[in-house]
Amino acid sequence: MKRIFGGAALAATLLAGAAWAQQPAPAAPQPFAAGMPLGVTANGQYTPMAKNVKVYGGVVSTESCSYDASRGLIVAPGRGVPNNVRTNDAFVSLINHDGSVHTPLWIGQTRNGLVLNEPLGSDIENGKLYLADRDGGDNGTPVVSVIRMFDMKTGAPAGEIKTADSTGFNDIEVATDGTIYGTQTGALGNAANPQRVYKITPDGKSSVWIEGGPLALPNGIAFDPAGNIVVVNIDTAAVLTFDKAGKLLKTEQASQPGNDGLVIMRDGTKYVSSVRNGGVSKIAPGKPSVLIATGIPSPASMCYDAGANQLVIPMNANNGLAFIKLGK
Repeated sequence: MKRIFGGAALAATLLAGAAWAQQPAPAAPQPFAAGMPLGVTANGQYTPMAKNVKVYGGVVSTESCSYDASRGLIVAPGRGVPNNVRTNDAFVSLINHDGSVHTPLWIGQTRNGLVLNEPLGSDIENGKLYLADRDGGDNGTPVVSVIRMFDMKTGAPAGEIKTADSTGFNDIEVATDGTIYGTQTGALGNAANPQRVYKITPDGKSSVWIEGGPLALPNGIAFDPAGNIVVVNIDTAAVLTFDKAGKLLKTEQASQPGNDGLVIMRDGTKYVSSVRNGGVSKIAPGKPSVLIATGIPSPASMCYDAGANQLVIPMNANNGLAFIKLGK
C-alpha cells in the first residue's frame, strides 16, 4: 500500500509540475495609466459623453476633497472598502461643479504601480496631490500613517512619506515649501493613541508638533491668511489658531462641537463643519459664529470650490457630496 500510495503521489506531483510548466509566465509590470472621463471607447476611438447627460455619484466613503484650479474640478478620494477587508482598494474621482462625475477613476483605473488604501485628508500644492493614507490593519498588522503623493497632471504616484509612530493622519495641510501638518485625532484618555499634530519637513522628517490640550480629538487643519495653523476639535467647539512655533494665539468657538472640516477664505473667514451635529458654522473675522447650514449627514473635511464659489462637503459613508453656494 505504501508503494502504491507513493507512486500515485509521485505521479500527481509530476502532473502538477507539468501543468505548472505550461502556465504562462507572469505578465510584466505595466506602466501607470490614469482613467478617462466618462465616455465610450470602441475600436480604439474615445467618444466623450454628450454634455446633456449628467451622472451623479462616483464617490465611496469620501472623507475629504480638494479643488484643482487648473482643471476647474473637484478632486474626491474614495476609500473603497477598509484595509481589513481588502487592501489597495481606494481611488480618486474628478467631480464637476454641479456634482456630476467627470472622471470616476482618475486614480485607480488600474493598480499598476498604485498603492492607495484608506485616504482621509487631502491637499493640492505645487502640482501634487497629497493624501493622508495608511498601511496595515489587515491580518492583525499595525497601522502606520503614510502620506502618498500623486502628480496632478498625470495622476501617477509621486512618492510617499511614512510616519512610523503615527497610526494615521486625519486631515493634512501642505505649505508652499512642502512642509506638511497632519492631525492625529487619537482617543480621549488613551495614552497609547495620543491626540497630536505632526509636522513633516520637506526632506520627509516627521515630528510631533503639538500634543495634548487644548487639542481634543483634533481633526480639520488649515492655514489662515497670515500663515498660522488653525485646528478644529471633534470633542469641543474650539477653533484653535497656532503660530508656526506651536504657540496658541487665539481660540474661537464654532456654533457646534464635533467638528471635522475647515475652510479658511482669503479674508480670514472660517467655515467649520460638524461631523457629529450636521451643521456648518461661519466665523467672520472679529465676529461670533453663525450657523449657515444644518441637517447634513456626517459632513467631513470640506473644500472650497473657487470656480463655483461654493463649499463642497463629503458625507463620509453616505457616499455623496453636499454643496453650499456662498454669497459675494
